[in-house]
Amino acid sequence: MTPPQPADQSRRASVPSHAAKEHARLCEQLNRHSHLYHVDARPEISDAEYDDLYRELQALEREHPALVRPDSPTQRVGEEPQDKFETVGHVVPMLSLDSTQEAEEVARFDERVRKALGAGIDPVYVLEPKLDGASIELVYEDGVLARAVTRGNGRSGEDVTANIRTIPTVPLRLRSEERSAPSVLSLRGEVMMYISDFQDFNAGLVEAGSEPYASPRNSAAGAVRQLDPGVTASRKLHVVAYDVLFVDGATFATDSEGVRAIREWGFMVPERVETVRSSEAIMAYHRAFADVRDDLDYEIDGIVIKLDDLAARAAMGSTSHHPRWALAYKFPPRQEVTRIDKIDVQVGRTGVLTPVALLLPVVVGGVTVSRATLHNREELRRKDLREGDTVRIQRAGDVIPQVVEVVEPGDDRPPPFEMPTECPACGSAVYEDGPRTICPNRFGCPAQLKGRIIHFGARHALDIEGLGEETANLLVDRGLVTALAGLFELTAEQLMALEGFAEKSATALVDAIQAKKQPDLDRFLTALGIPEVGVTVARELAAHFGSFARIRVATREELETMSGFGPRMSEVITAFFADERNGAAIDALLAHGITPTESEPRSSDLPDLGTAVFTGTLPVARVVAESAWRGVGGNTSGSVSKKTAFVVAGENAGSKLEKAQKLGVEVLDFDAFVARLREHGGDIEVEA
Repeated sequence: MTPPQPADQSRRASVPSHAAKEHARLCEQLNRHSHLYHVDARPEISDAEYDDLYRELQALEREHPALVRPDSPTQRVGEEPQDKFETVGHVVPMLSLDSTQEAEEVARFDERVRKALGAGIDPVYVLEPKLDGASIELVYEDGVLARAVTRGNGRSGEDVTANIRTIPTVPLRLRSEERSAPSVLSLRGEVMMYISDFQDFNAGLVEAGSEPYASPRNSAAGAVRQLDPGVTASRKLHVVAYDVLFVDGATFATDSEGVRAIREWGFMVPERVETVRSSEAIMAYHRAFADVRDDLDYEIDGIVIKLDDLAARAAMGSTSHHPRWALAYKFPPRQEVTRIDKIDVQVGRTGVLTPVALLLPVVVGGVTVSRATLHNREELRRKDLREGDTVRIQRAGDVIPQVVEVVEPGDDRPPPFEMPTECPACGSAVYEDGPRTICPNRFGCPAQLKGRIIHFGARHALDIEGLGEETANLLVDRGLVTALAGLFELTAEQLMALEGFAEKSATALVDAIQAKKQPDLDRFLTALGIPEVGVTVARELAAHFGSFARIRVATREELETMSGFGPRMSEVITAFFADERNGAAIDALLAHGITPTESEPRSSDLPDLGTAVFTGTLPVARVVAESAWRGVGGNTSGSVSKKTAFVVAGENAGSKLEKAQKLGVEVLDFDAFVARLREHGGDIEVEA
């Protein structure tokens, strides 16, 4: 929190002490009663009495403006509408969760965690409902709300602090009666709208002649991104916090300790958070929530399973997409019956032709569905789906709804639908790749170009403000952009001829595009839409090679030396750069002055300390010990060979110890391993 400037200190010093004390009392009372009403659902005073206190505070602040603070209850709606949202980075990445609907996958997840922890250590899992809202990061500095950021691409998002301030269940200052506030705190939560409030809100929209929202989640996400905080305040929103992303000034050994702290700091937390020790208990929890799902006044689409031990979590780490220590166990998708009116074909950004069913609109789980994917030609044939058929559809998560099966064939069924031999968007001859049908005109197909422009300017790529779907469609349909490089030839005069553009907005878009001529290398790689190259892979490539020129000519063998880069990924990346049409499109971009940043290729300063193998029951989770050794430059393996540097043998060590002795590999007990670790600057904490 920024300290007051001398002038502010002077102004506050001029406030009479009795006024300052009265202000503090009113703030404390209003915050307490707001928490009792919105979070605990047990109000102690009437709405009229609360309003009286609020008016007293307003009058006091009008008389003494120096008393107004960012965390005052009067400041929940106190900011002017914004022109746009600033993009800011998260304190730590906000990853998505791996998910499944299969009990067998949950059992395999449990097995993987047990294997990582090692023999003799049973995992403790935290279970909670998987809330279906809009993810948000809340950052507090010295106990005061400093910023609120949408999830965005997981690394950065939009600063929506002014809007989040308007939500009553978000403390502007952390409660400190039970637990003191840390110096810095980053929490992850979900912005929710209760189903009953959503239905009332949609009814009002329909009555006013406006388009209703599709779901409570969409409504909540839309409300958070309103440029006018007053609009956000008019929606009945709640924030449920459930994860400590980062904390400075407090320590937790387990996730469940963190959840308790979140509650004590004044937040709503998920209902019925439990800790269990077996996959059977996980199944029972899942069944219990599935049974009451339709009776809840908020949307959930499953449960979340998280390892409770935070040190073990850190050691298990994450993939580029999700943490290895958590799993979302989703409910079966909701289903409804409707009719296929027509089968159409859409062309995606990567050139894949997808058959899509245009449906008689039907509500599925609170969302109106009028389109459903038919996946590919083989799936279409297998299910024998035709126009006029009555079908069962399902909606799972955010994906486009799917057609499950034919319930009743239509009258006078037409012949089976056949995929076109030419791309419906550009007329190029398509080719088949397994079950997929693909247009090869990667950078010349208008449908693919629209998708590529959207991807090129997306927040996780070049982040070009104003270059969204509607604009991309206009640019291609009007012939203003026929290749990606054409974006950098646009003029304000050309844009002003398009619907929705005035001089100011046209100039702003041109300036926004031109400002991206020296992008970060990883963002440029992401923007190109290279198969298999998302944000994380792009970041790894940029750090490893340092320049676009080096990446462009990298061989499969060079790529495969990188951690996580297997033969398939390496082949796909090199094939992309070897394609002549791709090369021509990239050369055109570079010819327009695009110059990605360069840096020295990454090199590790850590020595190669050899490979360690851990066996038997250790005083810490095995994954923690392995992580500690890798942290000082060593490697780890699950099997013993002649190349193994040493084996760490705990109690009840078995075949790995025997093999090490047979091969003459050095064997250490745990204390000797910790001593060696410390020799190389590492350490490991062992609970007494």
